[in-house]
Amino acid sequence: MRALEELQKTVSPGNGADSLANTGPKSRPLHVVTLTPFYPSLEDSVRGCFVAESLRQMELCGVRSSVIAVENIYHPRRQADVRAPAQWVRYAQIPGNLGLSTAGGFLGVRLLSHVRSLHAKLPIDVIHAHAALPCGHAASFLSTRLGIPFVVTVHGLDVFNSCFESGSAAGWRRNASLRVYERARNVICISEKVEQRISNGAGASVSTAVVYNGTDVEFFAPGSAPEEPATILIVGNVLRGKGHELVLRALARLQPMHPNLQCRIIGEGADRQRFEILARDLGIAERVHFLGRRDRAGVAAEMRACTTFVLPSRFEGLGCVYLEAMACGKPVIGCRGQGIDEIIEHGVNGWLIPVDGLAELEQGLNILLSDAGRRRKIGEAARNTIVTRFTLSHQAANLIEIYRRAVR
Repeated sequence: MRALEELQKTVSPGNGADSLANTGPKSRPLHVVTLTPFYPSLEDSVRGCFVAESLRQMELCGVRSSVIAVENIYHPRRQADVRAPAQWVRYAQIPGNLGLSTAGGFLGVRLLSHVRSLHAKLPIDVIHAHAALPCGHAASFLSTRLGIPFVVTVHGLDVFNSCFESGSAAGWRRNASLRVYERARNVICISEKVEQRISNGAGASVSTAVVYNGTDVEFFAPGSAPEEPATILIVGNVLRGKGHELVLRALARLQPMHPNLQCRIIGEGADRQRFEILARDLGIAERVHFLGRRDRAGVAAEMRACTTFVLPSRFEGLGCVYLEAMACGKPVIGCRGQGIDEIIEHGVNGWLIPVDGLAELEQGLNILLSDAGRRRKIGEAARNTIVTRFTLSHQAANLIEIYRRAVR
């Protein structure tokens, strides 16, 4: 892990990864098959953009990518977006979380002939699966039968797929996830928090590395629009665990000091109606704007226009939206104990509060909203943090190094 961290600190955007990409036989470019449930489609251009954007960057570095995006048969059929080319594949799964431990086996069988054909046309050096179940399970199946090494990225803190449940089914998912991690050449963790959970549950039998997500610092960049009226921005699934309720309650408390303060919420989710009712009950409904989904350009525009970005999530492996808001030069508020506290230094390049820390959130917002100079200083430090350590080029260099090691 340390070698990757040092590479991440020193590589310059646009440089450093090109030589790593030429690691196949006779120095041909690497050919990587990406197997992912997270990927943009015509129906949803934002879902899985963090995977698509990193792949585009690696292609600039000479890596050849073949993307297989997957969806189980109970979800609506998705179509490939020309801006994010992929082969979409549907697979069988017993409905609900109960079937997650076996879905990768069905998916692996479904993909075997297709991946064998790809391998015959252009030898595959590495399969990169996103999430242990079902894609990591399928990658393990393909690796065994085709002799291709695989790596797997873990994107969240639920590393053994308990799905916040107990019982036999949760145990099956845990065992299936553990087998994937033990067979992978490397388990790529998006933060040290994720890596620690895997290490605690799997021990020394699993090889791990931390690769933080990267950000497009040209697309997500500071704007010149005035920050009036003062606006809090939230971007994320509208679910209880993301901390929307905490923000709404803080907004209600801040009304006397900041009577024009607004809150804009990007995202959809099962708890939207619940939060709309809460906003009405708190007497702030006219100040809270539920915007639904926005495309990448829309998200970037909202980030440039907001006064501060807030996402007090209770269970977050890292969170790309924090990095994107920081790249836009905004003070970001997140929670201690989550992946983002590895990036944010409190009061220097962002703001940290305890999980469910309503009083601390209210205090932090009041400080930031009341002091434009402090906001500007923190925002400048935030962008500098992303530009120097967390760009797409940094991420690509780290991933290519892991691929190179996997094919040795």
